[in-house]
Amino acid sequence: MPHTVFFLNGPNANLYGLDKSGTYGSESFASIEQGCQCHAHGLGLALDFRQSNHEGVLVDWIQEARQQASALVINAAGLTYSSVPILDALLAFDGPIVEVHMSNLWKRESFRHHSYVSKAATGVIAGFGALGYRLALSAVAELLENRP
Repeated sequence: MPHTVFFLNGPNANLYGLDKSGTYGSESFASIEQGCQCHAHGLGLALDFRQSNHEGVLVDWIQEARQQASALVINAAGLTYSSVPILDALLAFDGPIVEVHMSNLWKRESFRHHSYVSKAATGVIAGFGALGYRLALSAVAELLENRP
């Protein structure tokens, strides 16, 4: 039976591909999800890909993952910089956690240079656009394979 990975996306991620500034690339959120599903399948992972604009929903999903997922990939988006509740929920998760961001946070506004999510994450992937999502899944597969 394959490992289940929850891939959680925060506020406004559903708008990827619609951003006129190009910060997040031109690929739509639906296309990114489809690419992740294909990549996860190739890695032998079952992927549960979700997006919410609401902090409490993300917290509920992280708590749900404690019983249903072997690993988490999370792009908390704007909540990355402000959500102690998301951090607390992540700290209660026992499996690998990969934080991922489409853009390179350290090339952006200074308030984006601090991540609450990073305090719980096993590792961070940022700045590779949609490729970063697939890199995060590859990292999770490797972490799960090498887990005692």
